[in-house]
Amino acid sequence: MSFIEVANLTKSYPVGGTRLTVLKQLDLSLERGEMVAVVGASGVGKSTLLHVLGGLDSVDEGTARIDTTTLTDVSDAERVAFRNRHVGFVFQFHHLLPEFSALENAEMPMRIARRTASERRARAFELLRRVGLEARLDHRPGMLSGGEQQRVAIARALVMEPTLLLADEPTGDLDEHTADSLHELLREMHRERGLTSIIATHNPRLAAACDRVLRLEEGRLRPA
Repeated sequence: MSFIEVANLTKSYPVGGTRLTVLKQLDLSLERGEMVAVVGASGVGKSTLLHVLGGLDSVDEGTARIDTTTLTDVSDAERVAFRNRHVGFVFQFHHLLPEFSALENAEMPMRIARRTASERRARAFELLRRVGLEARLDHRPGMLSGGEQQRVAIARALVMEPTLLLADEPTGDLDEHTADSLHELLREMHRERGLTSIIATHNPRLAAACDRVLRLEEGRLRPA
């Protein structure tokens, strides 16, 4: 059984007096452990697809199953619980909380999940060490470079030990050298932690490093 199975997925949004259909009977199948890039023009629906797969958004029609959970069949509360436990998100903009340190930002999902202080601190420390920020634990986001901030965001995305990593233009706001180092880190974390990963990107080098590249256009996916 595939780890991700999406069939006939349709998603639209109200625009004025009509509806804009972004995803149109979209199909997708991923095996456990795959790292897949989704490419396509801006506004084509890449973020929408990730939001649906991550349980952030509902759909009009179709089914989306992640492992044993069919997101399109569960309640809103069940979808939130699934997202918090099984999905890690990395966005183009890190969305770190400016008043908290790198360590506190990285442990935030565990704080929300009411894990003990010792458990969340230990896991956040281990991840920040792994992404090369052991010397920046007490630094607030404003004291970190763009690449360092995104490394904190990666640690935060992985602190709950998710099975699915969704990254939406994770290096789109970084210079080329910093982006390349983040690409390598994402690949390393994917392999080390046994993730299944979907990365929406405009960066051809990041896409080429994935197991497969899919293009989203006219609401559907096809091999790039």
